[in-house]
Amino acid sequence: MKLDVFGRRIEVLRQHNEWCVYYLGNDGKKRKAHDIVVPTNLDEADVAAYIADLCHEWATPAHSEVKVL
Repeated sequence: MKLDVFGRRIEVLRQHNEWCVYYLGNDGKKRKAHDIVVPTNLDEADVAAYIADLCHEWATPAHSEVKVL
């Protein structure tokens, strides 16, 4: 699932029973987000809310929410 997290684009994928998080670049490239760790037992429906709680410091008046893309 692709998310806009307070203005930063990320992708969260389930791989080998783990959640893997990647930062998405404007050029189509992506890199592993080692600083964002999602618990393996979290349901997909709860991932966006979890990341919003984890990354709330990124919020600004112009980018005040997490959106599924």
